Amino acid sequence: MHLLFLSSLLPDGVATTGFEIANAAIAAAYRRQGVRLTIAGFRREGARPAQEGEIDLGTIVIENAAASARQKAIWLMGAVMSGRPVAAEKLARLSRRGLLERLAEAGPVDGHVLNSVQMPIAYPFLALGKPSIFIAHNVEHRSAEENARNAGGRASRLLYAREARLLKRQEELICRRAAVIHTLSGDDRTGLGLAGDRRAIPLALSIGRGAPAIDDGERQQDVGLIGTWSWAPNRVGLDWFLEKVVPLLPGDVTVAIAGRIDGPPPGLPQTVRFLGRVPDAQAFVRGSRVVALATKGGTGVQLKTIETFEEGLPAVATPAALRGIGALPENVGVADDPQAFAAALVERVMAERAGRSLRLDGRSFAANQKAALDAGIASGLALFEAAGRKAPVTTPADRRPRQATRDEPERI
Repeated sequence: MHLLFLSSLLPDGVATTGFEIANAAIAAAYRRQGVRLTIAGFRREGARPAQEGEIDLGTIVIENAAASARQKAIWLMGAVMSGRPVAAEKLARLSRRGLLERLAEAGPVDGHVLNSVQMPIAYPFLALGKPSIFIAHNVEHRSAEENARNAGGRASRLLYAREARLLKRQEELICRRAAVIHTLSGDDRTGLGLAGDRRAIPLALSIGRGAPAIDDGERQQDVGLIGTWSWAPNRVGLDWFLEKVVPLLPGDVTVAIAGRIDGPPPGLPQTVRFLGRVPDAQAFVRGSRVVALATKGGTGVQLKTIETFEEGLPAVATPAALRGIGALPENVGVADDPQAFAAALVERVMAERAGRSLRLDGRSFAANQKAALDAGIASGLALFEAAGRKAPVTTPADRRPRQATRDEPERI
């Protein structure tokens, strides 16, 4: 079977963001099932060239943290004119014909894997003509609703509320057309209105880093946090940790925060350091006595949680950070209020300082995750093959005339 994997971003050699790590894990699982996979997507500036089995759709700026104020304004104006969510507008760089010409490089394919909502919203025809598997990394409209509630200004609230309305309609449409829908947590089936729908198959994720406890004794910080903090749902958890938990920590407990961020909040103690994107995320988390998994919103699964557990590292997690996780390692504490979270961190930091290593062998957790991922992908492929080449569902929205200005001519 040959599937065209349509994503916003091509692989970039070393996966750094949660989205890229999840993509690599899912693509590897398809290949373990014997699927020939061609990946099509855009590239960041400076990213490695497309490799064999990849189709380069052009260079793009996609993260808000890497975009200028002018670029953000262009995205917003384009989204208002086109009626798209801003996240999809970022990708709407090609005409229909221009995109199809590039995708033709894949040759004949049996279907499309629609990797998250952005590509099928930017190019709706991708969900038509070929049977599709939709991978819902998150329930995007619910994340946008949370962002609207947490936004600091009226303009931001209105923008996120608009995103939520548009995303809800588009997610419903994409799910209706798909032969198979994979979510990354069981809860997301309900969030997408798919509870009881046999097409909706959750996927466990494995980073593939399960290893025996590695303890070289090197520690750069007591508490480590890593994530893409420019993504609003992640930023909510980070701000909660900094505002509510950090003031409760002893003055000698050091905190290091790795990952892309739009701007750290001012007035933090000197024990808190922002490192930006680190060259080796694995080395960063291994250099932490304890990992803080301070998720307070969003949907989908937290890849940093899975990575931490596969590394066997001691951690303290909020319940939201444990979405999609079955068995909890014994060196992980769970707390949802600041006092309990801080106390659990301090307990583990002090144990590590005293030489009582809490690190575990993560291979069993990783193996279980990988087996569950492979089983989910295999079930989806069986359902996909059973659906055959049945035409996708056509809705009134599909039959509306296309806007000529969006299909003519190619924009890059």
